[in-house]
Amino acid sequence: MASQVASVFAGIAQAPEDPILGVTVAFNKDPSPVKEGKPLVLNVVRCAEQMLINDPSRYKEYLPITGLAEFNKLSAKLIFGADSPAIQENRVVTVQCLSGTGSLRVGGEFLAKHYHEHTIYIPTPTWGNHPKIFTLAGLTARTYRYYDPATRGLDFNGLVEDLSSAPLGSIVLLHACAHNPTGVDPTVDQWEKIRQLMRSKSLLPFFDSAYQGFASGSLDKDAQPVRMFVADGGELLMAQSYAKNMGLYGERVGALSIVCGSADVAVRVESQLKLVIRPMYSSPPLHGPSVVATILRDSEMFNEWTVELKAMADRIISMRQQLFDALKSRGTPGDWSHIIKQIGMFTFTGLNSEQVAFMRQEYHIYMTSDGRISMAGLNMKNLPHLADAIHAAVTKLK
Repeated sequence: MASQVASVFAGIAQAPEDPILGVTVAFNKDPSPVKEGKPLVLNVVRCAEQMLINDPSRYKEYLPITGLAEFNKLSAKLIFGADSPAIQENRVVTVQCLSGTGSLRVGGEFLAKHYHEHTIYIPTPTWGNHPKIFTLAGLTARTYRYYDPATRGLDFNGLVEDLSSAPLGSIVLLHACAHNPTGVDPTVDQWEKIRQLMRSKSLLPFFDSAYQGFASGSLDKDAQPVRMFVADGGELLMAQSYAKNMGLYGERVGALSIVCGSADVAVRVESQLKLVIRPMYSSPPLHGPSVVATILRDSEMFNEWTVELKAMADRIISMRQQLFDALKSRGTPGDWSHIIKQIGMFTFTGLNSEQVAFMRQEYHIYMTSDGRISMAGLNMKNLPHLADAIHAAVTKLK
């Protein structure tokens, strides 16, 4: 038996589990038969993959630094619209990245190197990875008010006040739709006021679009806030992910688009994005974007995708209504109307960390400690169990 050698890493502390991914770790360790949660692979995705497998001309060579060109072109068209003037004027540069996280990180590092302001304002709350991504990219993360716990809705006045006091030219992170973790989005009128305010102060929009089509069931409706900002001729950054709306979580498929002031600037921006990507991961993967491009280029497959996407979105909307009705029928204390007012994959329940821990221990229900629950995990079978758990948690632990 080899003797134990002292390690130069002996002083390293055990890092805590990621607050979001750690929930999955705990879920997988739980032996209870009560827990549920199996991922869905879309039929159109399976068809696209089969087509790729059956194509003898396909190869496994490296992609260019910027990724699969057809995927990039189709991704820009999907989010900005086929008739987007920015695309027609060649003012959009798109690079394939490693899902939403990679798109945000590449965009953050690009801004840290080439933009005069290094402060990015992010909403409170936001996805837990946002501040870490931008800080490590070389930016300073500050916050603006977004969610009002009292109403469980948008703190629009606080948002306007904070962005009004932000220094000229600051970067502002905006969730394109289905805000994570709250599910609270501005109205179209509020988006227009946000756009006017940001343009008046030369604030640079950095959109994060992880749920296009998954929120309302309409790809165009969910892209409307982004297109409002593009229509005014101004510049912006856009991070896209296909994890949710195509179910391609493990394929790490995403894109970063930068809408520039001119075609000439776009060419130079792309050249600098290559210099960010090359030492980071050299070039992106091939399979995932090939699946996406196969679906987006073919009108029949695209239509099949939109039908499956709307079915997923409608199912989540239905689950929201049924959960609300179940809590109401149980006489659960409190106003639960925010469940049906919020939109998208997540609901910010308003449950506290003690109540969340109680539900995990007693009912084997898993959510983040801030009370964010994935509506995608609900179905007709487990919804009554969740309603019982929430009712017990709220009744026993106020």
